[in-house]
Amino acid sequence: MYKLISNTGAARRGEFTTPHGTVQTPAFMNVATCGAIKGGVSALDLKDLKCQVQLCNTYHLHLRPGDENVKKLGGLHRFTRWDGPILTDSGGFQVFSLAKLRNITEEGVTFSSHIDGHKIFMGPEESMRIQSNLASTIAMAFDECVENPSEYDYARSSCQRTVRWLYRCKAEMDRLNTLPDTINPRQMLWGINQGSTYEDLRIENMKQIRELDLDGYAIGGLAVGESAEEMYRILEAVEPEMPKDKPRYLMGVGTPANILESVRRGVDIFDCVMPSRNARHGHAFTWDGCRNMMNAKYTLDEKPLDEHCDCPVCRNFTRAYIHHLFKSGEMLAMRLCVMHNIYFYNSLLERIRFSLDEGRFEEFYSNNISKLSARI
Repeated sequence: MYKLISNTGAARRGEFTTPHGTVQTPAFMNVATCGAIKGGVSALDLKDLKCQVQLCNTYHLHLRPGDENVKKLGGLHRFTRWDGPILTDSGGFQVFSLAKLRNITEEGVTFSSHIDGHKIFMGPEESMRIQSNLASTIAMAFDECVENPSEYDYARSSCQRTVRWLYRCKAEMDRLNTLPDTINPRQMLWGINQGSTYEDLRIENMKQIRELDLDGYAIGGLAVGESAEEMYRILEAVEPEMPKDKPRYLMGVGTPANILESVRRGVDIFDCVMPSRNARHGHAFTWDGCRNMMNAKYTLDEKPLDEHCDCPVCRNFTRAYIHHLFKSGEMLAMRLCVMHNIYFYNSLLERIRFSLDEGRFEEFYSNNISKLSARI
């Protein structure tokens, strides 16, 4: 299902075939937490923004509208009108980041809904059943995402429990995929590497979970408090232990510079809310750096958001107009900026792929790493 086309050092150019289409990697997954990109962008818009994969969240969709309702409506593809691959997060990260009160046991986690406070139990089996109801292309294993920094002993015991949970996830998914009423009987399962910022825990955990020969592997529990340098150190430690013939997904990362650095360290797939979240606050990513559209200097600026971009927004609207929309509180400001940022992120990964195809990735890296980190 994963084909490695070429390498430049640790950087990989490949493609990943799924029941809902083939993904060219490295790739960015666009985050539609509740089934939509925040900022008024629909699945139909994503076709024009170079999107390959949509990511939806198990926890949020379980609460609203309810995964059983999504199943009755034909699954996420029919519900959202996105016909490409969809990955669903297991809900584990939201359980640990949003729930103020939670109790972790071997069976799973009891926690309070962040919406109305009602008690919910979620374990490996529950997460798999919810994701099966959602009928995503790729389901993520239920895991515990510990805080960084985390005490070594707790991180170790959490890793061990996460491995045990992974075996239960696999057994339950295998069962669900045989049921006659399952919408997507070819749903894939990806495991998640954990271990905080401890290299020995990360390596041991990766060795354990790769034994299950899953459809893909993610690196979780990063970009949650540690420095970028620590994150890169962990990637370099784990990468040699990851299967070469499976896609590698770095969860929740990140800035354009983070992505470029992580591709250089062997990562294939990324997701992050940053393109849409930053856009809603007026921050546009460009090939010259990040631009704050709230700044008064754009009042009479008739250039596009990015002179190097051919997205629908840059082809049709000026910085002056978008600045005006933000200052006036118009919803269109967010929509236009979100569309541009999504296009930019997908174009960034596209250009990375081109540079790998042409054997000039290191040149692309050197020419862009500083600019992608700049604020202008």
